[in-house]
Amino acid sequence: MTEKEKRDSGELYNGNDPELVAERVNVKKLCKEYNDITYNDYTRRTRVLDKILAFKGDNPFVEANFMCDYGYNIFIGDHFYSNHNLVILDCAEVTFGNNVFIGPNCGFYTAEHPIDAETRNKGLESARPIKVGNDVWIGGNVCVLPGVTIGDDCVIGAGSVVTKDIPSGSVACGNPCKVIGKTSDKKKK
Repeated sequence: MTEKEKRDSGELYNGNDPELVAERVNVKKLCKEYNDITYNDYTRRTRVLDKILAFKGDNPFVEANFMCDYGYNIFIGDHFYSNHNLVILDCAEVTFGNNVFIGPNCGFYTAEHPIDAETRNKGLESARPIKVGNDVWIGGNVCVLPGVTIGDDCVIGAGSVVTKDIPSGSVACGNPCKVIGKTSDKKKK
């Protein structure tokens, strides 16, 4: 089994495998190209983003600077917006639903490193997918960790570190991020 196959099956794998390194180098060149495009050159931005992402829905907008590890594990729905400095470590799939809005300086990290130093020092790691539902607003400086699912119609407060699943319809914040209310409580009556 190749290191990429191990990674994709959720097993420990060597992230310094030449095939994986080459894929990361390729997409980081594309990210640099994307980040260097003149702000209002929407056609070119769309063309380069198409080369980076596995799938994007209608009307996405990703502010520069944007960085990812592979790109081919990122799936974004319709009407996606991310502010500046989005980082997606997509060793596993990262899926965003429709109408997702992300504040500046946010990170989505699927990569996990062993707690055991001996294993970690061998360069081994694993990855778990992240899923973000529809109609989600994520405030600035939020960090979403491996294996997390954020349900539909959620608001994640600025500065949160999301370590566990957040159920649909939740307002959540903190470090670690915890549900503090329901979005239905905030709707106008």
